[in-house]
Amino acid sequence: MIRLLLVVLAAALISGCSSDPKHGYAFTSTYSSSVHSVAVPVFDNLSFHRGLEVELTDAIVKEIQRTTPWVVVQSTDGHGADTTLTGAITNSALRALSTSSKTGLVQEMAVEVTVDFDWRDARTGKYLASRRDFAAMVAFTPAPGSKERMDLGQHAVVQELARGIVTELRSKW
Repeated sequence: MIRLLLVVLAAALISGCSSDPKHGYAFTSTYSSSVHSVAVPVFDNLSFHRGLEVELTDAIVKEIQRTTPWVVVQSTDGHGADTTLTGAITNSALRALSTSSKTGLVQEMAVEVTVDFDWRDARTGKYLASRRDFAAMVAFTPAPGSKERMDLGQHAVVQELARGIVTELRSKW
């Protein structure tokens, strides 16, 4: 009885997996195998919060290195890499989420950062991914009890954006 159960379970597992992620489950990467390297020049910053562009670019580079099979090429113009990821921070805003009924002070805030980015194949000039108004928002608590600084919220939203942008670079399913 146990052998029969194991055989049925093994058959189900084998039939449920595929080498092509477009046809069922797969153990292969969802990132394009035709891409081997990515250049990530420092993003432009059109917002009033200075320094976000460097922090975001650094976070994207680290996320690419951590989660993809690609090599990041240090190049300001994108030469020497198969693809180039460019972008601009278009907006950075603070939003009050809640206020104290006793003091009227903000208890919880959110940092929202919006970017536009383009990922181009340097060999063909073709756009592999292009997004406008790609945003992330993270809440933090500047209330007197916790005293979280705005830097903490900005760092968290930059990390969230980097994860989201690199996820957008996956192959189309």
